[in-house]
Order: sequence, then structure tokens, then C-alpha cells
Amino acid sequence: TAVMADHHEKPRLTKVWESEATLKVPEGVRYDAANKVLYVSNIDGQPWADDKKGSIGKVGLDGKVIDAEWVSGLSCPKGLVLSQDGKWLYAADAGGIVVIDVKAGKIDRKIAIPEGQQLNDLASDGKGTLYVSDSKGRKVFAVKDDKASVHLDEKVLKGPNGLLVNDGKLYVLDNDALNLVNADKSLTVIVAGMPGGVDGLEHVKGDDFLVSVWGGAVWYVSGNSKELLFDGKAVDTKTADIGWDKASKTVYVPTF
Repeated sequence: TAVMADHHEKPRLTKVWESEATLKVPEGVRYDAANKVLYVSNIDGQPWADDKKGSIGKVGLDGKVIDAEWVSGLSCPKGLVLSQDGKWLYAADAGGIVVIDVKAGKIDRKIAIPEGQQLNDLASDGKGTLYVSDSKGRKVFAVKDDKASVHLDEKVLKGPNGLLVNDGKLYVLDNDALNLVNADKSLTVIVAGMPGGVDGLEHVKGDDFLVSVWGGAVWYVSGNSKELLFDGKAVDTKTADIGWDKASKTVYVPTF
């Protein structure tokens, strides 16, 4: 689903389209500005199983599904990140990060993270480091040169999901809240009280962020305040790991 954030007065969401129900349990969306397409992570099989049933779909900006299973052979892919040059699409999956060659539409390799229990969301700092959340293991891994190290652990995390690097700062969704990761690896709560499984995180402008909650909610966070933009629970709609196009102020919402 694509919805528009309008900033003339207060932010609001307007539904633009809804794709056909041909995607295979879509969990995450990544917008590719250069190719003008959306990549969608399809879990398809069990949510955390290494069952090789998962895939990446490709969807047009008009909502037409170009290829429901553009790249297959994944297991339960979730968070997606594009490299700065647009050549590589990274997907958090069972056992590590799957690296996809965008032009070839094929899996290039997998970066193994053996201690990862439930790898969930991905973020890039744009300088060669990827961050991946482990919701069950209560960790965030930093991955550089295809090697993973523990960046944050259960001392500060309850069950992390959405990650974002903005303006050189790492943010993590955890414990129903949006948190800033400080230099000493402690967390500062920016906004709390977003129950139902905080999931997707995107930066809008300044101190404004979009947060999706898996149970069915999209929140607009501005500074230390929050506003419910979409109540998915009211219409029985899950709202998983959102994608964002800053230029057109369009948020793409995978509904599982």
C-alpha cells in the first residue's frame, strides 16, 4: 500500500493504491529511486525458519506487481537495504545477510551471522557498515567487510527491530519506543508508548520520523511527540517494515 504524507498542515496519510494480493507474505519494502521500483521481502513459509521458501518481489511505483518472486532461494527475509551505488540489495534472513546483485537479479553471496537467532531489520551508515537487529537474541550486530560483531546487546535491548542511521546517528526501535543510540552505546528514549511490535523506521525531515507497528499502526514522531497516522487494528491490517520515498513523501506499507 502506498500512502502520502502531506505537510501543508499536520501530517496525514492518504491511500494512493493497494497492490494485488499476489505477494508472498510481504514483510519489508525498499524504494529504489534509480530504477523506480520497489523491492519487497516475501517470507512465504514460516516466519523464522531456514526453509528456502522466501523471496524478493519487485513492484512498480503504480502498485503493479512486476514479479512476485523476482529473486528466490531466500528463507524468511525481512529488512532490506540498498547499497549507496544501488548495485547491491541486502536482506536480513535466517543465519545472516543475503547479498543480491540488483542488475543480475541473483543472489551473489550470504554474509553469515551464526549467532543471530531472529535477524530482523537492516540499516546502513553509508560508509561500509551495516547494522542488523536480532529480535530474539536481543542484539544489534555491526557488519563491516562481511564480518559481524555485536554492537548492542541485552544490557540495553529488550527485543530490537527497526533500525535507521540518520545524520550519522543510529536509531533503534525497541520496547515500544524509538530510541537514539548514544556514543557510549546507552539508549535515549525519544518517544515511547507505541505498543504492538515496533517494526519499520524512516526519517522524514529534521526530528520527524515515521514508525510502523506490526500489530497495525503508523505513527508520526516529531521531536518528543507522536501522532497516530494510521490505525491498522481498526481495519484488521498489519503494517510491517515500511519503505519511504522522501521526494514524493510516499510511504510504502507491507501488510503481511
